[in-house]
Amino acid sequence: MQQEHIFDCSFFFFFAPRHWLATHFVIWYGVPYMTYDIFAMYLSHYYRFRVKGHEDYKQHSLRTVNSFVRREFLLVLHHIALLTILLPVTLFFRKDQGDFFIGCLFLTELSTPFVSLGKILIQVRQHDCWLHKANGGMVLFTFFMCRIALFPFMYWMYGRHYGIPLYSVPFHLPLSTNLGNSCILAPQVYWFVLLCRKGYRLYQRSRHQDCLLSSHLPLPPRHSPPRTSSPPI
Repeated sequence: MQQEHIFDCSFFFFFAPRHWLATHFVIWYGVPYMTYDIFAMYLSHYYRFRVKGHEDYKQHSLRTVNSFVRREFLLVLHHIALLTILLPVTLFFRKDQGDFFIGCLFLTELSTPFVSLGKILIQVRQHDCWLHKANGGMVLFTFFMCRIALFPFMYWMYGRHYGIPLYSVPFHLPLSTNLGNSCILAPQVYWFVLLCRKGYRLYQRSRHQDCLLSSHLPLPPRHSPPRTSSPPI
C-alpha cells in the first residue's frame, strides 16, 4: 500500500503540478533566443559569402535574405515553427497541464553546447585534435538521447501513467498530438543522420592519415571539413 502511494505521488509530481519556469523560460528565453538565432544565422550566411567575394553580398538585400532562406530552409522552418506553433501552444493552449513534457522538450537543447564547440574547433582549425573527436562523440550521444530517444521516453511515461503499453500510446492520443510530435522528430532524425555521416567521414580521414604516417608518405594539405547542413543551435 505504501509503495502504491509513493507511485501515485510520483506521477502527481510528473503530470499534475504547474511550475513557473515552464512558462517564464519560454517567454524570457525561448522567444528571444529563437529570434536572435535566426538573425545570427543570417549574418553568418551573409558574411561567409561576402568574404568569398560574391557580387550579391556587397550589401544586405532581399536577394541575400532569399538566398539564406533557400540554403537553410529546414533550419529556418524549424525556428519559425517553434515561434509560431510550439511556443503559443506552450503558453496558451495546453490548459495548465503537461509541465513535465514541456520540461522534457527543454532537454533538446542539451546537445547545443557540444554542437557549438565543434564548430568553434573547426573555425580555429583544431578539427584533428582529440578534443574535437571526443566532442563529436558527445554530440552524437546527446543529440540521440535528447532529441530522438526523448520522444519514445515521453510516450512510455504517458503509457506508464495510464497503464497502457507503449505501442498503444499513439492510439490513445489525439491525431494532432502525434502529427505534432512527428513533425518535430522528423528533422531531428534527418540532422542525426547528417551528423553520423559527417562523423564517419572524419573517422575515415583520420584512419587514412594514420596509414600515411605509418607508411612514411607525405600527408595531404589540411583543409577545413566541408560544410554540411547543421542541426539547430
